[in-house]
Amino acid sequence: MTETLHIVGGGMAGSEAAWQAANAGIQVVIHEMRPKVKTFAHQTGNLAEMVCSNSFRSDDDEANAVGLLHWEMRAANGLIINTADKHALPAGSALAVDRDPFAETVTATLLAHPNISVDYEEITELPDDGHWIIATGPLTSSALGEAIAMETGADALAFFDAIAPIVYADSINTDITWLQSRYDKGDTEENRKAYLNCPMTKDQYEAFIDALLDAEKTEFHEGETAGYFDGCLPIEVMAERGRETLRFGPMKPVGLTNAHKPDDKPYAVVQLRRDNALGTLLNIVGFQTKMKYGAQTKVFKMIPGLEDANFARLGGIHRNTFLNSPTLLDGQMRLKSRPNIRFSGQITGVEGYVESAAMGLLAGRYAAAEISGTALNVPPPETAVGSLVHHITGGAEAKTFQPMNVNFGLFPPADAKAGRKNRKTRYKAYTDRAKVAWQAWLDGE
Repeated sequence: MTETLHIVGGGMAGSEAAWQAANAGIQVVIHEMRPKVKTFAHQTGNLAEMVCSNSFRSDDDEANAVGLLHWEMRAANGLIINTADKHALPAGSALAVDRDPFAETVTATLLAHPNISVDYEEITELPDDGHWIIATGPLTSSALGEAIAMETGADALAFFDAIAPIVYADSINTDITWLQSRYDKGDTEENRKAYLNCPMTKDQYEAFIDALLDAEKTEFHEGETAGYFDGCLPIEVMAERGRETLRFGPMKPVGLTNAHKPDDKPYAVVQLRRDNALGTLLNIVGFQTKMKYGAQTKVFKMIPGLEDANFARLGGIHRNTFLNSPTLLDGQMRLKSRPNIRFSGQITGVEGYVESAAMGLLAGRYAAAEISGTALNVPPPETAVGSLVHHITGGAEAKTFQPMNVNFGLFPPADAKAGRKNRKTRYKAYTDRAKVAWQAWLDGE
């Protein structure tokens, strides 16, 4: 095999695409501009660096679409999910990851592969020939972004992705807080105590909302619009939608009992989750924000237990660009106007680490098959991977296309005898069907 696959971007999607293609015998070059060219959000030059949350979300493969996606990626020998498993942290029923060792392991694994090399230079133009996958993610460089916009004949769509703050664990007042996963979820005692909880009374909550609404926020540049993705809304934007919104979102008090005052029901609860294996860093769950740094420190120290908190990282906000994929990409994720180029990951309009890696997995397999001169069918829409690729390459309404997490609404309806009332049984009908279809697709390659 003399033809080489070039992958632009070494994030979740690019790393997974490289792994899948290289394991199929294809020579791969990953073009990663970091650390020479930095971005707003990245801190290192590692491949697959986690810049936002450290959670891969639910790991329940029987009743959750994200957990099903985990299962499918494991069945396909996915690098990202297997590395996440190696560096998993207690997180109840979710899969949370020790972010630095995770990225270091992905980087070392790819660099050790005999079919993979990395070129640390920025790609600024769309290539005219060769086999390429563009997986530059939400922080595509301005030069490449302009080249993509010129080629597609339309402005790239954009929304804003916000980053949650990280707190040093030893600066938290544990006389007020307690450890418990909501509804005591988890198979082990460690997982059942995977979250640190900060309780609020009604008065404390109201004062917090007032401060949040009054805090100084990051200004947008002229011509930018704040089209946030609903799964990653800044907390102040949620508060603007109604004073009780946060109590029914990341600050909901349900499923928790205050270990210090068992009979005292909190009005609201802020949760923190371990961000590294040592447990020295905790991120504030769901607290992505666009407040300015000074305001963040003041507002977050109003949270009971965080009065003296020290922050390893404050929240931030960055532009996240993506294609109108239903109009621009074919069923094999190729750019219709330049079929030698595939797009993968968040730039295609999927949202989340797992979804991005899954699209990288598929793009890498598509490219490897094409280079090898074989055909690879699109995964069935009954599968999690298949539902996503069908959505972004034609299933979504182009006029209203927005980034999407995997969810059962993207799947063809399943025949569940329990009907609509028993969600667990109904969702298991989806996952059972998907596992059979996914394994058949893998076996048919």
